Amino acid sequence: MRLIANCNIMPKLSDVLKQLSGHSGFRRYFSNMSWLFAENTLRLVAGLLVGVYVARYLGPSQFGGLSYAISFAGLFGAISDLGLEGIVVRNLVAFPEKRDLYLGTAFWLKLTGSFIMLGVIAIAIQFTSNDHATNLYIFIIASGLIFQSFQVVDFYFQSKVLSKYVSICKMSQLLLSSIVKLFLVFLNATLIWFVLVMLVDCVLLSVSLFVAYRSQRFGLFFAHFDLKTAKEMLADSWPLVFSGLTVMVYLRIDQIMIKEMLGASELGLYSAAVKLSEIWYFLPGIITTSLFPAIINAKKSSSDLYARRLQRLYSLMVWLALFIALPVSLASEWVIKSLYGIAFVQAAGVLKIYIWGGVFVFLSAAFGKYLIAENLTRKNLYRVAFGAIISVPLNYVLIRAYGIRGAAIASLISLFGANYAYDLFDRELWGQLKLKTFAFVNPISLKL
Repeated sequence: MRLIANCNIMPKLSDVLKQLSGHSGFRRYFSNMSWLFAENTLRLVAGLLVGVYVARYLGPSQFGGLSYAISFAGLFGAISDLGLEGIVVRNLVAFPEKRDLYLGTAFWLKLTGSFIMLGVIAIAIQFTSNDHATNLYIFIIASGLIFQSFQVVDFYFQSKVLSKYVSICKMSQLLLSSIVKLFLVFLNATLIWFVLVMLVDCVLLSVSLFVAYRSQRFGLFFAHFDLKTAKEMLADSWPLVFSGLTVMVYLRIDQIMIKEMLGASELGLYSAAVKLSEIWYFLPGIITTSLFPAIINAKKSSSDLYARRLQRLYSLMVWLALFIALPVSLASEWVIKSLYGIAFVQAAGVLKIYIWGGVFVFLSAAFGKYLIAENLTRKNLYRVAFGAIISVPLNYVLIRAYGIRGAAIASLISLFGANYAYDLFDRELWGQLKLKTFAFVNPISLKL
């Protein structure tokens, strides 16, 4: 009977695929997703080959120092980002004729936010026990975020489902960066040179994005700024700024606390496992970024279609994450030894636990797009604040009790709390909680 049932499914699946292949909208989104997938596949390969090679060269202690600088700078990155991506993309989809106004205004807001971020970091490091070299690394890495103001170009291409141009820029930058890092290892370069490469990466990517935008024969977007539009953007995005800050707290505070409580070497071991776990996080970004315009359009046309697309997206996120987490968790020790070597073997216990947090990260990517579509950005702030609030005490207690494995457990609980359990306390989100729960027990629906 089961064989017969499977046979009956196959014609339906072939019909679905045939229908999709003839749908112009599907071809457009599939092409866009393909470019994003190609870019991030290269990023995954570079991370596994070049990133791991550099980590082995630096060793746990220096790699831990580099990871600490990246994490510390990243804690305040949301100030420069200003949470504008989803807001600007949404506005460009709705009002494409205001392209220069939106891009120019967003550019100047992000640039201003970047300098504010550097000031905040200058104050924050006064409360650490960092040496001069570590603080220098933090400022070099954070300075690169100034050039990310040009990422508003990416917002435009997202709104037009034309990620091809951005992907070409990012792949070129990534390839060049990987070659330079390998060359630095060959020269036995010191840590400062690897830090400087991160700054140069940001500069080169910004230049290439600007060139890609100008190739479309558009004007200079940064010649435009409108105070009223800026106020409207910030009114929508300020909850995302605070949520971005709190996201970084519950995603990165573990690494800051490990450095302070256990030392750079232990952080290096922990960061090795985190890198392997997070290397997959590009997948939900690709899918949700490509499908966000379709979700916005579905919301305009039909509430039923809107709900179906959200359910399929949740299901896709959950099952894709489970498909990754299970084999990686089971083979964690072999993975760590094969990639990083025996010096990093203690990272296997962290990887076995931390990889499961990806389930809730993937789910969060879809949920975040829903909140933007519904203009419920404050909900995003509340849920990530919940995750951050429980993260700090959990890390303090569990790191003291179980070391770096305790930090992995704390991160997993925090991700679960922010991206799933929080919905229990907000009646307005019970509908989404139902869709999320259903996603765990129901594979991706093929019904159009």
